[in-house]
Amino acid sequence: MNTKQAVAMRIRALCKERGLTVNSLANISGVPPTTIYSMLGEKSQNPGVVNLKKLCDGFEITLRQFFDCDLFDDLEQEIK
Repeated sequence: MNTKQAVAMRIRALCKERGLTVNSLANISGVPPTTIYSMLGEKSQNPGVVNLKKLCDGFEITLRQFFDCDLFDDLEQEIK
């Protein structure tokens, strides 16, 4: 799994855990739904730290808490 896939999986898991839809996450985080959908899909390969921070604010967690997940332990190397 690459980093982008892990980030998308983490966002989906947090939404499910909190009972949030993409639109409700967009409302509480200030990130447009289209941006979130592109982060979850194949369109955006780099979600951007500012948007991730805004999503974390919406989830009421820190960036550290976002990345403190097994998903990020064994990522494939990004340099090819």
